[in-house]
Amino acid sequence: MSSPDPQVRAARNQSTSSPRPGARGPVVAVTGAASGIGALLTERLAASDEVRQVVAIDERRGECTAARWQILDVRDPAIAEKLRGADVVVHLALDLDLETDAAARTAYNVRGTQTVLTAAAAAGVHRVVLCTSAMVYGALPDNELPLSEDAELRATAEATGVGDLLEIERLARRAPRAHPGLNVTVVRPAVLVGGVDTALTRYFESPRLLVVAGSRPTWQFCHVDDLCSALEYAVLEKAEGELAVGCDGWLEQEEVEELSGIRRMELPSAVALGAAARLHRIGLTPSPAGDLAYTMYPWVVSGSRLHDAGWRPKYTNEEVLAELLEEVSGRHTVAGRRLGRKDATAAGAAGATVALLGAAAVVRRARKARRRI
Repeated sequence: MSSPDPQVRAARNQSTSSPRPGARGPVVAVTGAASGIGALLTERLAASDEVRQVVAIDERRGECTAARWQILDVRDPAIAEKLRGADVVVHLALDLDLETDAAARTAYNVRGTQTVLTAAAAAGVHRVVLCTSAMVYGALPDNELPLSEDAELRATAEATGVGDLLEIERLARRAPRAHPGLNVTVVRPAVLVGGVDTALTRYFESPRLLVVAGSRPTWQFCHVDDLCSALEYAVLEKAEGELAVGCDGWLEQEEVEELSGIRRMELPSAVALGAAARLHRIGLTPSPAGDLAYTMYPWVVSGSRLHDAGWRPKYTNEEVLAELLEEVSGRHTVAGRRLGRKDATAAGAAGATVALLGAAAVVRRARKARRRI
């Protein structure tokens, strides 16, 4: 089927992107609206009777014809003019791609958030909604189960993108003081699932689930649809402040192994962390050793503020895990590195890569010890 004439398509976009006649509710701007979570939220808000209009902002036009599109980079100060008339901004233009250069990723994420917050204040926007991750709480052996929203942010910048998220959190705390009248809500999802690619989703692409000896892994997931509904709650001011979001409860490692049918590969902590660090240092894997902590120790969140506001997740941890396993079926990842089709034949044994590297280190240490005797 041929596409409509450009003038006809433009007319359709113009007619459907105008505010609903007589509609009440906020005008909401969404950055990063052309893809991923931003595209899902844009469609959701555009269909909501509680939202008057959606302004979609991205470097390219997305598929939602019911939104009014503004095409520009979120780091461009001209975004302030594009935000005039908006009541709420949801900033989702973040780069958390595992393959992106770390310095470029940080420059984009931090500068983009700074620009959006400043532009929103200049444009008279009264609320900005940011999305980080529950990873900012840190994965630590003494974490409470579950963590409250007010728990201290004890993460370090050692895991992929977490340094950026911590800086975004700092900007969020500082913004209301720098811009009186601007309210900032931060939404922190658990392990996100549904068309996303992270070090934590790649964990389930491995032929064996790496378990560090002596650790206490717990798994809590967040479906992208549940994240979008939580973001909508924040947009409509049904909940505010710091909002943790995820499925109710959590799964122990043994439950994950039973549900997934994937057996574990258990390694001593020094071996696993040392091998992960070496693999990352020589460029074989995109994930630094810090990512391992999130598969070792608990960082489950309660989500009490959203629950108190009446929000409930649509999905359970078991359902989201099943969807994740279906999504990654056929992919082969070792130590965070996704193998191509040519490498797939070795994938059955490739899970031993980390173990072999770690074992080699143990052998070297043993040899050195024998030489000293």
